Amino acid sequence: MTVQNPAQNPAKSPRRTLRQVLLAATGATCAIALLPLALPAEAHVERTTVIDAEASELYALVASNEGYQRFNPYKDADPQLQIDLFGPSSGVGSGFHFDGADGTGTQTVAAVEPGRSVLMDIDLGPMGRPQQRFVFEPTQGGTRVTWQLDADLGYNPLARVAGLFMDDMMGTTFERGLANLGNAAT
Repeated sequence: MTVQNPAQNPAKSPRRTLRQVLLAATGATCAIALLPLALPAEAHVERTTVIDAEASELYALVASNEGYQRFNPYKDADPQLQIDLFGPSSGVGSGFHFDGADGTGTQTVAAVEPGRSVLMDIDLGPMGRPQQRFVFEPTQGGTRVTWQLDADLGYNPLARVAGLFMDDMMGTTFERGLANLGNAAT
């Protein structure tokens, strides 16, 4: 039986095996780090319901910093939620600061189409700056109200992974808020 010295057979040397393991580990780490960048850079959440109320009445609640608090679904989930109103009572610039279990930030009316839609800027600091829009469409039985949220997740890999679950995380909150809006309007 012939025994070979590993130095004579470089394919089986410990140094070559270690190099292969390190290269494989580096490749796997890079793949794991870059994979989230292949995920969507934007997230969208949307819920729609029909409310037995006039579009103008629903618009008035949503476009008002005080009116919004009458259906704010986060107040249901967090009784300790702190709300500080600012700006005009309604329309562009109307808003509020919030501080609660789900975060801290501001929500400000950025644009309105009276009786038709309200666009709001949300500032969550380092967690992002999504926008939400309420759209009001008269329909049989009342007004079709659509609540939408769009978030730019940028290049943050953790945000992109979280974006995959945003509809599930926020959808039920929007549904509760739309139900609250229907109750506030009646």
